[in-house]
Amino acid sequence: MTPKPDNREDNVERLQQAVQNTEENLHEAEDYLNEFADEISSGERDAIQAKNERRKNSMQSMKNEIRDEAND
Repeated sequence: MTPKPDNREDNVERLQQAVQNTEENLHEAEDYLNEFADEISSGERDAIQAKNERRKNSMQSMKNEIRDEAND
């Protein structure tokens, strides 16, 4: 069995979709925090906020990779 060839033709499109999905998740989490702020524990709130920070970092990394891929 031979490995699949390395096909990167759709990398930009896949990365853009990943950024969009991550951004939607970030907004949904923020909406959840706003709507249920009085009902969730501080630990859960902190965990969601930390995850959103990781999402922001991830989106920035993906956007940088999109620029790199688009230049190639």
